[in-house]
Amino acid sequence: MGRKIEGLEVKVPSYFRCPISLEVMRSPVSLCTGVTYDRTSIQRWLDSGNTTCPATMLPLPSTDLVPNLTLRRLISLWSLPDDRSKTSPTDLASAGRLPELIAFLSDPDRDEFDKNSLAASPSFSPAISSLLGSDANDDAVRVLALVLNADFIEDGAKRALISALAADLNRSTTGLLETMRRSKLEMRVDAARVLDAILNSGLCDKDSRSRVADNSDLLRELIRLIGPAEDGSIDRGSAGAGLSCLLALSSVKRARARMVEEGLVPALARALAEKSSTVPAPTAEKALKLMEAASSCAEGRAAICAGAAEAVVAVVNRMMKAGKEGAESAVIVLWTLCHLYRDRKAQEAVAGVNGVLTKILLLMQGDCSPAMRQMSGDLLRIFRVNSKSCLSGYDTKTTHIMPF
Repeated sequence: MGRKIEGLEVKVPSYFRCPISLEVMRSPVSLCTGVTYDRTSIQRWLDSGNTTCPATMLPLPSTDLVPNLTLRRLISLWSLPDDRSKTSPTDLASAGRLPELIAFLSDPDRDEFDKNSLAASPSFSPAISSLLGSDANDDAVRVLALVLNADFIEDGAKRALISALAADLNRSTTGLLETMRRSKLEMRVDAARVLDAILNSGLCDKDSRSRVADNSDLLRELIRLIGPAEDGSIDRGSAGAGLSCLLALSSVKRARARMVEEGLVPALARALAEKSSTVPAPTAEKALKLMEAASSCAEGRAAICAGAAEAVVAVVNRMMKAGKEGAESAVIVLWTLCHLYRDRKAQEAVAGVNGVLTKILLLMQGDCSPAMRQMSGDLLRIFRVNSKSCLSGYDTKTTHIMPF
């Protein structure tokens, strides 16, 4: 019924209690009637089929729950221990207290305002970033991932943290690579997500990306994230994190050949061949964009054509299941190999896929750019197979829209 301080019991303010559970609210939310409840209690009420406000019994035209941030902050301040000022962000971000900090940031019952206040403290970012490469490296990576991937952490706090990491990019990269090399999959994914946040921020310029891309060991570990795990399966989060980092680094032209040397093309082919539930459309789109980047260099084209039966078929099969940008990347890959460089193996592999020309034709007639329409037309011309202009694998019921 209250909290005890030095043997005395302090009464709980009535407006801190949920009208349903009568307990102190952890996540106060308000209904359209203006009454505030604890989220868990009111959600249970609504899920039971009730359509009225429990306190007023008025009908609810809307069941939207609006967070009561002011009340949440007041409850948070009231519930903190009196000696809370004795612990500074610098103390909590020290190497010996990182497990405590991880528990604090991971606890869904701890107030998000407090987590954000800690992350926004001026001393937090330099303290955490300085621990990369130390004996507490993995714990530091975990803290970084928790902060940078949390929706409730303000952008200013995240930017300050990324700025601290980018200020000493060599040390940051070394620490993240160390985790990717020797840690379990979950920690390796955390490290990749931290690197992704750095690479895709406005604080990492082209020169910085070039320095990161020069690290062949790092490229190898990122490609390993795309590939299958020990049990032969591809992890959804792992593949997405690895692809995001590699896509950012592929903007460095000389990095593309290095990625190919480290096995990028076979890894992309395996990822594209997976089920959509494992590699969803946004992830497949990144894979196709990377395949496009690989096809822009001689090493990449050679790798794709060497495994044409696998790589090209995977590109064709995913071209309609990876969003507009993914489909366009797929067309560019096929056009580069089959039209621009006239590779026989690639042409044979494409011709052997059932329905490929139907897909290309649909893309050509859809909402695409003039350049994409031209590339699609070039591909259709290549695979016209007889004097009657019938296309291999084409649905004869739709020949009235044949472009030739």
